[in-house]
Amino acid sequence: METYTFEDIKKEVYGDVGTSRRDKIETELASLRVGIQIRNAREARKMTQGQLAGKIGKERSFISKVERDGSNLTLSTLYDIVTNGLGGKLNIQVQL
Repeated sequence: METYTFEDIKKEVYGDVGTSRRDKIETELASLRVGIQIRNAREARKMTQGQLAGKIGKERSFISKVERDGSNLTLSTLYDIVTNGLGGKLNIQVQL
């Protein structure tokens, strides 16, 4: 039985890195990772979505959407969620 890595599967299904289809899925996966990290940090602090939303002046439904897909976040809002809402530090890396 042959084993495949996630990278192998992405290449097979979505093409090589740098193609538009592959770039789209990579962007979507990155957004999903952001949402998951926010949810994990919130849960580690034993906070509800409502409590986090209240700390940053947003609705609970906004936090729910962020945790589900993490897309369409401005850096300012992401910073607000992490620093003011969760009491953490935001570390952003640029990879080329």
